[in-house]
Amino acid sequence: MLALTVFSGNAARLKLAEVDEPQPCANEALIAVRATSLNRGELRLLAIRPDGWIPGQDVVGIVEQAAADGSGPAAGTRVVALVDEAGWAERVAVPTERLAVLPDEVGFVSAATLPVAGTTALRTLRYGGDLAGQQVLITGASGAVGRFQIQIAREQGASVTAIAAARHAEDLSALGAGQVVEAIEKAEGPFSLITESVGGESLAHAIERVAPGGTIVMFGSSSGELTPVGFRQFVPGHEGARLQTFAYYTSGSGIGADIAAQLALVAGGRLETRVALTVPWTDIAQALDALRQRSFSGKAVLTIAG
Repeated sequence: MLALTVFSGNAARLKLAEVDEPQPCANEALIAVRATSLNRGELRLLAIRPDGWIPGQDVVGIVEQAAADGSGPAAGTRVVALVDEAGWAERVAVPTERLAVLPDEVGFVSAATLPVAGTTALRTLRYGGDLAGQQVLITGASGAVGRFQIQIAREQGASVTAIAAARHAEDLSALGAGQVVEAIEKAEGPFSLITESVGGESLAHAIERVAPGGTIVMFGSSSGELTPVGFRQFVPGHEGARLQTFAYYTSGSGIGADIAAQLALVAGGRLETRVALTVPWTDIAQALDALRQRSFSGKAVLTIAG
């Protein structure tokens, strides 16, 4: 079969190559991939993984072979999945616990935006507990994760403040942000939950705005900057507040169920997916360049012909 593999011999560090077919374990279904999307973390993986490695975490497609142990959906079922690697291929073996059935109301391309970004949004917000009536601050709010966080937090009854450039204000307000401010320094707290993906000074300002007993969930560092953190940043004024790191691949089981919950929101018109760019997977270099340059808001999706 064909797959996009890491290849150090060109600028994109990728090539389309013939690779061995996956051999599913008893609890894995074999999926014929129809769409996948790009995640910023994959840029880092492309730079550090060896030649021959197959990237790809977001998977949407059709069950070609059901799991041998009888778990999961039958052959022919449309599904969405989150895998740790090997999704940029014609076929991939996926544990059925990481699969969700794709509703008829949701297309392949739209669903491809969900696994990493949507699951990250859903699980980071859970650190805030019951969000009804709570003040939530979201940094990096115009990105794919931030857009989902705004909508899910608002769906759960939170009052959302989003940090994003002014050009995104109307769009993010329509998604459910009560306030959109250009810089975190202008955000008026305190906030019981802050989702922080920028790092550096942004994280330092987040600490200044977290409520006593509140939580800051760190799930990225787009600035690449470090943040000095000490006791006196929390006391006095932010007693009991905590810093929580998050990475989806260490966030526990139930991924398939969480994807199913997101799909239900999309099918019901309560969660908008933003597809900024759709290209055939053979044109991945174009999509990677756009992602590196941050030239779009939303997700870039690769389609794979069946």
